[in-house]
Amino acid sequence: VCDRNICLSLFAAMAAQAERPKRARLGEVDTEPHAVVVGPSVPSTHGVGDLVQAEDHPAQADEPGITRLDRLCAAPDHQGAGLAKADLNALLDHGIHCVETIAFMPMRKLLDVKGIGEQKALRIMAAARQLVPMRMVSAAEMLQMRRNMVQLTTGSAQLDRLLRGGIETGQITEIFGEFRCGKTQLCHTLCVSCQLPIDQGGGESKALYIDTEGTFRPERLADISRRYNLHEEDVLENVTYARAYNSEHQEKLLTEAAAVFCESRYAILIVDSATGLFR
Repeated sequence: VCDRNICLSLFAAMAAQAERPKRARLGEVDTEPHAVVVGPSVPSTHGVGDLVQAEDHPAQADEPGITRLDRLCAAPDHQGAGLAKADLNALLDHGIHCVETIAFMPMRKLLDVKGIGEQKALRIMAAARQLVPMRMVSAAEMLQMRRNMVQLTTGSAQLDRLLRGGIETGQITEIFGEFRCGKTQLCHTLCVSCQLPIDQGGGESKALYIDTEGTFRPERLADISRRYNLHEEDVLENVTYARAYNSEHQEKLLTEAAAVFCESRYAILIVDSATGLFR
C-alpha cells in the first residue's frame, strides 16, 4: 500500500534507534479491514524535511543497525560519496533516512531523487555497500539470528503458541478477519505489550499507531496497562499516534515514520487498517 522506498526505510530504521524509550513502570494495582503490524522502533516532531548537519559539525556516532546519511559526505577514499548538504536534504525529501535504505534499494530508485545523476548515484551506491556490507551467511548463522529475534506477546497464551512465540519483530504481520472479531483490540494490546521487558514478551520500546478509520482509543491502552500492572501515563507517552485521512496522507505518514524511527527506539508500527483508504 506504499512506495517500496518507504518500506525499505522503515525496515532499515527498525533494528535500533537513537534513544531508549521511557520504560513503563510497574504499577501499584493488583490485578473488517486489514490491520498491518510491522515490528522493528515520546512522539517525535521531526519531519522529512529536517536539515542534516554535515561537514560543519562533528559527525555523531552511528547507532547499531543505523548508519547516518552524513557518512556519505566523506570523500570516496574514506567510504563516502562526497555529497553536499543539499544532496542529503534531497535524499530526506525522497523518504531516505539512513544508508541502509540506499544499500537495499535498486539504483534506478536512487536516480529518481532530484539532483542525483548517474555518476553521483554510482558513487552513493558504492559508498553505501561499503558502509553496509551485505554477504551470504550460513544456515547456522541464520538460525542464531532467528533465535535472537525479539517476539512480542499478543496477550493470549494460545495465540502466542500458534505464532510460535508471538509477533515477530522486523517482519510484516497481516491481521484479517470479520467485523468486530478483535483485530483492533489486538493492535491496542500490542501497543502496550511491546513496552514490557524482553523476558516478559515485550520489546522495551515504543509503538507507532497510524489510524485510518478513527478506531484508536487511548482509554483502551489505559485499561490494558492495568492488566500488565504498568503506569498508564508512561504507557500512553510511549505510543505515538497519527490519523490518516486519505491514501496520500497515509503514504506521507509512512514516509515520516521512517524519519521518526531513526530518532527514537520503536518496536512496532501498526497501520489499522492498511487498505481502508485504498478501497
